[in-house]
Order: sequence, then C-alpha cells, then structure tokens
Amino acid sequence: MQNPFESGHIKNYILLYVSVVVIMILFFIASTLFNEVPSVEKKVFDMSEVPDAKKQMENIVEINSSAVRLLPKAY
Repeated sequence: MQNPFESGHIKNYILLYVSVVVIMILFFIASTLFNEVPSVEKKVFDMSEVPDAKKQMENIVEINSSAVRLLPKAY
C-alpha cells in the first residue's frame, strides 16, 4: 500500500472530505430556508369548570403520602 502523503493522493482525500462537508452545509441551509414552523397557540384551561379538583388532589396526596407501599397480594 502506498503512502498517500508521498504519492500525492492526499489532495484527493481532502477534496472529497471538503465536498462532503459543503454538501452537508448546503442541505442544512436548504432545510432551514424551506422549513416553515407553524405558530402554536397557548391553551389555557379553566379550573372553575371542575369544582372538586382541589379535593380530589388532596385525596390523592393523602393516599400516596406513605413512604412504604405494600403489595396487594403476598407472594
């Protein structure tokens, strides 16, 4: 096998590498130019429609407050 530095083929390897990088950059630029990002409206939820939401959340916190959870069935 010949040494590419001595035979002058290194210039071809560098040209190939540079051309691949340039093609990647061109694809990146093209994808950012033609990519239209739609604007998303922020959704606001009205909590007045659920009157028992606070009570339900308090019940869930009370149920999950124990540090050790036992299995419902012993194996």
